[in-house]
Amino acid sequence: MESRRNFIGSVAGIAGGLAASRVMGANERIGVGMIGPGMRGTQLLGHFVKEPNAEMVAFADVYPARLEAARKVAPAAKAYKDYRALLDDKTVEAVVISTPQHLHCQHFVAAMQARKHIYQEKTMAFSVEHARKMRAARLAGPKQVVQIGHQDCSSGHNQDVRGILAQDIMGKITEIHAHMYRNTRHDQPQWTRPIPPDVTAENVDWKSFLGEAPRTPFDPNRFINWRFFWDYSGGNYYENMCHQLAFWYKILDLQIPVKVASTGGIFLWKDGREVPDTMDALMVHEDMMYTWDSGFGNSQLETTEDVLGTDGTISRSEVEVVYRPQRVNRRGAAEIRGENVLRGGQGPVDALHVRNFLECVASGKEPNCPFEIGFRVSIACRMAVDAYRYDRVLKWDPHKEEIA
Repeated sequence: MESRRNFIGSVAGIAGGLAASRVMGANERIGVGMIGPGMRGTQLLGHFVKEPNAEMVAFADVYPARLEAARKVAPAAKAYKDYRALLDDKTVEAVVISTPQHLHCQHFVAAMQARKHIYQEKTMAFSVEHARKMRAARLAGPKQVVQIGHQDCSSGHNQDVRGILAQDIMGKITEIHAHMYRNTRHDQPQWTRPIPPDVTAENVDWKSFLGEAPRTPFDPNRFINWRFFWDYSGGNYYENMCHQLAFWYKILDLQIPVKVASTGGIFLWKDGREVPDTMDALMVHEDMMYTWDSGFGNSQLETTEDVLGTDGTISRSEVEVVYRPQRVNRRGAAEIRGENVLRGGQGPVDALHVRNFLECVASGKEPNCPFEIGFRVSIACRMAVDAYRYDRVLKWDPHKEEIA
């Protein structure tokens, strides 16, 4: 197996060209449609409308109030209740899919078949079966640009980490130890959203929202707070662990874990949610381990990752990257601080990721978080969810492409 040191050198200049390149005129703009302009979609919308080479031309959602809110930001855009009508719209060249996680596959496959470029919000696929269906759709047609919404892959931290690794000062890396912690006021449970009075069976296309999920009677709480329920969500594994995995999967070319264990529970918010508020996951890769722990009841540990090598440690926070030598093997070596401090003027990472997507639509180059990274991260996250739910260690069969 190629060493990670050699790998970093080999991918430093990657920019794989795609068949979907597009020559743009001086005043030409990319027509962008969005499926699911909810809370996350609205955040992305704010970045797309600021890009000079993009024009929001259409929205689709099963809840009319979201269409009305989105068109206040982009008044000239069309509004569709059915996402298929948006995909039939010839003015839409690129699609942002920011729907609940259980619907990603359905919308992605349809957008691929409609030959649209895709910005797919994380986590890319809800299940292994969905990941395989999405890959098959991707391979079946022309190579549209696909950017997965792991925005840290566009941050300057990538250059900082690659610069450190290129110096060959880490030694053998055996573990990445990651944290993701938050806290909220006692009367504001994490992820809880108020239910508007117009979220009714008459106003919401409940059948379309369910997609392939189990048939259940209309429930406004399940519709608004879908992140609480396993039928539609992977919990914080899919919300935040995925981002921390994706950054290092990209940098170190990590593959799907060999085996995964996870545990935790609902220790804090007894509000009917099914997903845990406190959890950890342990993932064994081919020659290293990735551990991640998370909780919503204390923010002291924040969001960090520490890459542990025999000769040094790379520590990444939400702000910066720092290298600290292991004195036992690098006596007298100095610390190294990355140049990209994310809160110091580089700009929102979301905006950089959106801009990278649009630039790749225009040029045909490979985006910063391509489909293949999203595929591997999706399966790693699914393994963690299932290991938690079934309380057992799960293994990956690379030949059958199944969780065992």
